[in-house]
Amino acid sequence: MVTWSLEQAQQVIGYTFRRPDLLRTALTHRSYLNEHPEETEDYERLEFLGDAVLDLVVAEHLFYALPDWPEGDLTFLRATLVRTEQLADYARQLGLGDILRLGRGAELSGGRNHTAILADAFEAVVGALYLDGGLDVVRDWVLERFIAPTVEAARRSGRTRRDPKSRLQEAVQARYNITPRYAIIAESGPEHDRRFTAEVRIGDEVWGVGEGRSKQEATLAAAEAALRRLEEA
Repeated sequence: MVTWSLEQAQQVIGYTFRRPDLLRTALTHRSYLNEHPEETEDYERLEFLGDAVLDLVVAEHLFYALPDWPEGDLTFLRATLVRTEQLADYARQLGLGDILRLGRGAELSGGRNHTAILADAFEAVVGALYLDGGLDVVRDWVLERFIAPTVEAARRSGRTRRDPKSRLQEAVQARYNITPRYAIIAESGPEHDRRFTAEVRIGDEVWGVGEGRSKQEATLAAAEAALRRLEEA
């Protein structure tokens, strides 16, 4: 079991909190509460807030950094930058797993490297930073470390990768003269942390299935899966 230290946690995050209780909560998984009844709050509410703040900060940055990009391409790039797997990768870059407060069961089952837990905790940290320092602190912390380099690379490439739904529609119409159809086929998770599964059909056949934290992210993932299959056909 890792011994938790506020000082170490702030060093990992790279920010000194005026309200350190926010960081403490942002790093507390629900499994920890089960074994420590004196604790009263896990990171889920901060995760909810951080998800919205992160979407705003990233969307604002893309809007100004890529003024000639159409909405569809901006949407796809934003979804790529804030999808679950990417957020977990940001968390791993930080070493966030080392400072999580986990219960024994989550610890033994590999919770410190669990993709969903890391992504959720990253969003919770964003929420804590917002409450402690406001949007400017979040912008400085998120954009400089994680977002800006990818966006700059996309800008320099001249938008070589357009959003997959547009690419799929063009390819399918050119090859089959029909339009792909999307549907959400499953939803799971609590209200504050929903997961969606989407499928895309070409004619009567399912060509791709994708998952995401929003319906939009799920349909984009389904389109990507269909494009891969279409390229192999």
